[in-house]
Amino acid sequence: MSKSVSVKELKERLQLELVCAEEGLERPILTSDLSRPGLELTGFFSYYPEDRVQLFGMTEISFSEGMEPKERLKRYRQMCTSRTPAFVVSRNLETPKELIQAASEVSIPVLRSRLKTTRLSVYITNFLESKLAPVISMHGVLVDIYGLGVLITGNSGVGKSETALELVKRGHRLVADDNVEIRQEDELSLIGSSPAIIEHLLEIRGLGIINVMTLFGAGAVRSSKKITLVVHLENWDSEKHYDRVGLDEEKTRIFDMDVPKITIPVRPGRNLSVIIEVAAMNFRLKNMGYNAAEQFTQDLNKLINHNRSIND
Repeated sequence: MSKSVSVKELKERLQLELVCAEEGLERPILTSDLSRPGLELTGFFSYYPEDRVQLFGMTEISFSEGMEPKERLKRYRQMCTSRTPAFVVSRNLETPKELIQAASEVSIPVLRSRLKTTRLSVYITNFLESKLAPVISMHGVLVDIYGLGVLITGNSGVGKSETALELVKRGHRLVADDNVEIRQEDELSLIGSSPAIIEHLLEIRGLGIINVMTLFGAGAVRSSKKITLVVHLENWDSEKHYDRVGLDEEKTRIFDMDVPKITIPVRPGRNLSVIIEVAAMNFRLKNMGYNAAEQFTQDLNKLINHNRSIND
């Protein structure tokens, strides 16, 4: 089932002025793409993206003012289809009465904004992309650690929520526990958030459900965060080889994006919150150009080569 946003939501979010057709505010918007209907005003309808919000700026309004009223009304009527969600006029420009007439006939809302066309286009697109982005749910905990969105995954009972609680106590911020809703807003961004019913809540076995914001304050939570790193917790397996240097680069795929992943074995005595905290700091260092594992390997190779040259 495709996602949609009502014209009313768009109007309220961007504080747009309703010019006409209030009864059409529940019309659905199914795409974040916008249309600037300049060619349509000339009569070119071979390709008309009728399912998009139609945005009128100074160019479109100025061009239409040079048309005969009957011709102008004809073009606007052609733009008003059953799939057209709304017309939006920027810069508080005077809305053509023919547009109001044509839109009112089929209950398509006409909205107006004081913003310039380019900025308004960006705001509308960003809002629609965030609302219409594909969403999946993942079992895990999302925490904001030093500005990085760290998604902690692992089997049930491995200690994800307890680790998140310790991280919150250390000054980091909880985004979501147990069920993380992830949406892909663009090719480079995965945004994680919590379902409304469990927002700010942590489930600790033996203790029950606690409200992190109530206990630790508003600074201990945030509503959403871009996912940068995945930390997977698993029970220690003595037969398995774990990376001890840090040269192995593991990835996990979410939607069509490969996200860096670190696997941390869990056994008694390991302070997982400190390990994950250090993993986040080390990841930031790598992004800044310093890789401790690579530096160690280079220094070790230099030492080996130096000793060989002495022995030779």
